[in-house]
Amino acid sequence: MSSAITLYIRLFILTLILFLSGCSTTPENHDKNQSEATEFAYVGDPRDPFEAINRPFWTFTWDYVDKYLAKPASEVYTTYTPPFLRTGLYNMALNLNEPSSIINNILQLKLTSAAKNTGRFVLNSTIGLLGFYDPASDFDWSGEQEEFGEVLGSYGVGDGPYLVIPGLGPSSVREEVGDYVDGLYWPLVVIDFWPNLARLGILALEKRSAIRDQEQLVVESEDPYEFIKNAYFQNMNYKLFDGNPPIIINEAEEDALDALLEEFDDFD
Repeated sequence: MSSAITLYIRLFILTLILFLSGCSTTPENHDKNQSEATEFAYVGDPRDPFEAINRPFWTFTWDYVDKYLAKPASEVYTTYTPPFLRTGLYNMALNLNEPSSIINNILQLKLTSAAKNTGRFVLNSTIGLLGFYDPASDFDWSGEQEEFGEVLGSYGVGDGPYLVIPGLGPSSVREEVGDYVDGLYWPLVVIDFWPNLARLGILALEKRSAIRDQEQLVVESEDPYEFIKNAYFQNMNYKLFDGNPPIIINEAEEDALDALLEEFDDFD
């Protein structure tokens, strides 16, 4: 029930973003600034049609929620929690995602990965004391997990519009749909509110701790919003292709490469 409540809240925020984006330009402003709107359509980021709404949400998330809540909480948690307890709690939180990874790997015909996820869940949930310990790692069974958003991406579904969820950070339509479906898998769908809140809290604290070393890159970037957005899509692409994304050459690089190949042809 608690997972459903969390998902409904996120869906409500998504709906609110879509609604506000529709109201952000009045007919009067549209008629008055037709040329400006046309120009923006060409120079704007097609991945981010809701930028006018996303930027204030990002400012709220980074300058207030992260600065005064997420970052201090993560520092206190990582500093004062004994390492063995911190590792065990994190393992338990990840272990609950294994069943969804099994299904998502099967849907992508990654049967070897699905078998490893199955072995991890069975071994860690029993000998590993509900996932507190990770004996599966001794068998070189990787802990990589698959989300339903990656399943959609593997079948050609694009990321969709970029979204900033207030207080949570960057996301996309595809990721939100994927998170909703993942929350319907057992055992997440049957976890009560407080245990699920603890699980999400542990994952959030560890995630915030993991980006501590890269925080200065965000601060020193010319536009932190754009920096995070580009990093988000790169990470999604990295996960979609299991760490081996295809090399994408833009038009200018392609023209330069063609010219270079022509020079070699002339030389021959």
